[in-house]
This record gives sequence, C-alpha cells and structure tokens, in this order.
Amino acid sequence: MKIMKRRGIVALCAAALMLSIGAGAASAQEKKTIALVTNASADFWTIARRGTEKAQEELPNYNVEFYVVAESTAAEQRRILDDLLTKGVAGVSISSIDPANSTEILNRVADQAVLFTTDSDAPESKRIAYIGTDNRQAGVQAGELIKKALPDGGKIMMFVGTMGAANAIERVDGIKQALEGSNVEIIDIRTDEVDFARAKRNVEDTLTKYPDISGLVGLYSYNTPQIVEAVRAAGKIGQVKVIGFDEDPVTLRGIADGIVDATVVQQPYEFGYQSMIGLAKVIEGDKSFIPEDGLIIVPTKVIDSSNVEEFQSQMRELLAN
Repeated sequence: MKIMKRRGIVALCAAALMLSIGAGAASAQEKKTIALVTNASADFWTIARRGTEKAQEELPNYNVEFYVVAESTAAEQRRILDDLLTKGVAGVSISSIDPANSTEILNRVADQAVLFTTDSDAPESKRIAYIGTDNRQAGVQAGELIKKALPDGGKIMMFVGTMGAANAIERVDGIKQALEGSNVEIIDIRTDEVDFARAKRNVEDTLTKYPDISGLVGLYSYNTPQIVEAVRAAGKIGQVKVIGFDEDPVTLRGIADGIVDATVVQQPYEFGYQSMIGLAKVIEGDKSFIPEDGLIIVPTKVIDSSNVEEFQSQMRELLAN
C-alpha cells in the first residue's frame, strides 16, 4: 500500500513538473519580439545596442533583438525585414538606408507590426514615429562650426555614405543653410556607399586634387576617422580644418590631438532605448507619448577641445559595459 502511495506521489510530482515546464515554454513562446535594424556596422550602433540592452532589462515580457546589416544596402535591410516578418515580429525600429526605394517593404512591416524609424527617417512610409536627431538642425550646427573654423572662408569637401538617405540629405541642407552668405564654398559631396576603404580614398584623392582645400567635413560616423587618417598621412595636420559627426573614438582622439576642430554628436543610446520602450508601449495600446507630427527628437551637442576629455571618458565607460 505504501509503495502504491509513493508511486502516486511520484506520478503527481512528475505531472506537476511537466506542467511547470510546459507553462514555462508557453510563456517563452508568448513573448513578443521587437527589433532594431541598423544601416551600418559602427561604434555608433554599438552604443545604440547598449540602449536596447537596457530596454530589455525593463521589458521582461519581450524579446529585444538587434540586427547589424552585413552590408549597407537597401537589399540587405529588406532581407532582414522579410526574415523578421516570417518570424512574426511585433515591432521594428529601422534606420532606413534608401527610404525612397524601401517604401513597399516598410509599409509591409507597418501592416503586420508596429514600425518606427530611427537615425534616418522614412516619412513617406507608414511608420508611426521617428526617434532621433533633427538632422537638418544638426546640419545647421555643423555649418556654424565650419564658419567658426574658417572665418575668412575657403573651399570645403563633404563626405558621406549615400545621398539617398534622409539623414544625409537633411544634414547637407542644414549645412548649406548655415553657410548662406559666407565665403565658404562647397566644392562637392563625395559618397562611398559605406565602404570604409573607399571613404578614405575619397579623402586622399581630394587632398591630392585640391592641395589648397581649406576644410573637410565628415557626415557619417566613420567618415571623420577616415579624414583623420588621410590628413595625418598627408602631413596636413593644422593646414586643413576638419568638422565631423558622431563620436567615433578616432574622431574624439582627433579632437584631442588637434586634427579635428569639432564634431556634432547624437545620442544613439537613446535611439536604441527609446525605440524599444516606445514599440512596447504602442504594442500595448499606448500612443500618448508620440507627438502629433510623429517626430521624437533627441538633441545633439557639440564636442570640441573644451569637453572632449570628459566625453571620451563617458564613451569608454558606455562601450565597456
């Protein structure tokens, strides 16, 4: 009789354990997936990833995923988005590489999930919100820095990944707006399709073709480091003024070494964090935090010789976590 009771107890315990395991598996399956898709591979996005990791801590009922593109093309982003849709993703935040030619896939995402843009907008799509920099105003900031670096004017060249992205277009427009009426002349804008080697060659070719050029402007996070290396190699430190965007460690060292005058930095950590927290809110029915125009603007700031050491320390701490 005792043996029968023990067997009954063992059977009940086993059943309870199976129920517990089953409930845990069901709970894991019920978690919704939200994701951020980058437009390149750079330290800028490593910082944004830290923001998504913080969001994951606060969103235990969600799977927060982060996708770095293998190559910076609209086709690669489409591949990632197609995979996410197949998996049944609940929300996506993306920095669109080529919004004009990505509307169809972005709208397909918006029809099946919550769609945000970050860093580079796609305003013609069905995205619910854009979280990031006012890139036109950031361009104006950069333009003012150019004028400060070149008070007597001069010729400058600008460098960027692609002029198809909204953030690039808006930054250039802002710079041109700030330079109106000045003696600063923009020779051209050289693109590199987010190919770092090509980006450096663009700078080297510019320094060779225009030996009297006064300024070089990097519009994407990796452009300014390529400018720094090319200027150093050409022995033109101090002869050419350099203005950049973002907080790549090479750019910050360039400021500390006197090669770069200043850089306009964004807050990619907030891009990642706010994107994931915002997606979860909308999925749960709360859109109250989204402005009427759909633009959630994260402010920029200028880093120069006066504050670069403190900022470098902050970045080292953030990237080390």
